[in-house]
Amino acid sequence: MILEKAERDDLLRVARNAISETVNPDLPVPPLTSPHREALHTCCGTFVSLYVDDELRGCIGTFSEEEALYKNVKKMAVSAATTDTRFSPILPEELDRLSIEVSVLTPRTRIYDISDIVIGKHGIFMTRGLNRGTLLPQVAVTQNWNIEEFLGNCSKYKAGMAWDGWKSAELYTYEAHIFRSLPF
Repeated sequence: MILEKAERDDLLRVARNAISETVNPDLPVPPLTSPHREALHTCCGTFVSLYVDDELRGCIGTFSEEEALYKNVKKMAVSAATTDTRFSPILPEELDRLSIEVSVLTPRTRIYDISDIVIGKHGIFMTRGLNRGTLLPQVAVTQNWNIEEFLGNCSKYKAGMAWDGWKSAELYTYEAHIFRSLPF
């Protein structure tokens, strides 16, 4: 889904307000209201990545298409700020240095050949038994990975399988419409 600038701005505002209210409840924040733009009520998955001074400090997402986009963004923003166990929670004094990246996801498509993966365009999702993991499209680009490195890293570090566990997993691709705020 391609969003207009005003819609992207609304989602970034929803994320920032939700984080600010959670991290520093004493900070005056405009009340969150349901956005009026129809696209923000579309049910789709999203990931929210948080950066303080351009360092990743949280990334949580959902593929759930049961909630409106703006609700998923709000939930994922709060989770990324407070419960991503790889990082310490966002502190009130970091809010003015916080930038937010939102990835709005397309539905996943099952693939049977890794040549169907386009680095920079596709995120990957894999599942085998109880193991599952995903990496967003931008990760392979920022890490300068080829397709096998993308799959291997997802398999080992996200899905909890061996490096080549992807070879016996169900593989899916998806795309993401990605946009980011500047720090306050």
